[in-house]
Amino acid sequence: MAEFSLQEALQEFLRKSRLKTGIQAVQIEEIWEELMGSTIAKYTDSIKIIGHSLFISTTVAPLRNELLYQKEIIIERVNEALGEKVVKEVVIK
Repeated sequence: MAEFSLQEALQEFLRKSRLKTGIQAVQIEEIWEELMGSTIAKYTDSIKIIGHSLFISTTVAPLRNELLYQKEIIIERVNEALGEKVVKEVVIK
């Protein structure tokens, strides 16, 4: 039988578990300001991952437009932060 550290065992469990998406959603919320800057984070109402889509909600129209132009950058930054290609699409509401 192979030996695993507790960290490796938990990572393997999460990789195979349905909890992974929820944990990644929480991670994105925690690092959103670091990824996008304090101004964008301040005016972002909510961030959710559903499937392979990242849903960003804001009531500030100029920010919404700016985020629409930055979709590819957002996908790259979020996937890099999570260490895998989780997000394939960004939806701005």
